[in-house]
Amino acid sequence: MADKRIEFIESKNSGLKVLLEVVEEKALSLKGKVDVVVGLDSRGFLIGPSMAKALGVPFVPIRKKGKLPPKVISLSYDLEYGSATIEIQESSIKKGARVLLVDDLLATGGTLESSMKLIDKIGAVTSEIFVLIELKGLGGAKRLNHPVESLISYD
Repeated sequence: MADKRIEFIESKNSGLKVLLEVVEEKALSLKGKVDVVVGLDSRGFLIGPSMAKALGVPFVPIRKKGKLPPKVISLSYDLEYGSATIEIQESSIKKGARVLLVDDLLATGGTLESSMKLIDKIGAVTSEIFVLIELKGLGGAKRLNHPVESLISYD
């Protein structure tokens, strides 16, 4: 079986530089198709701002409960091991905005699905989804019922 470990990329400056160049190139292919980049807590914050900068659009974080200043819109959801609540600032995205949703990993799809619901709740539309790594065998993309682009995928 092939080794599927991913080194923590932030510890390697040259690796981080290459990663950001790749995600910025991906972002440029979406020019004119998205109005805002939304990154998920916390590794979505690694790539989201670079993609937003390349596109010339704002970056907006979705955070775990209690991390953003008021006023926020919240959504609670169930996990295999409990529950979680995510939040977005109420005035951070205009109604009807086209969102590029980014995260580091797509596994079962629970967090991304909940983030899509939160984006819908705020009145915006998830237009594109990009993740660094997709674990296809866990069926997350099917759960989302939305095309997902990944840099790396494992069956």
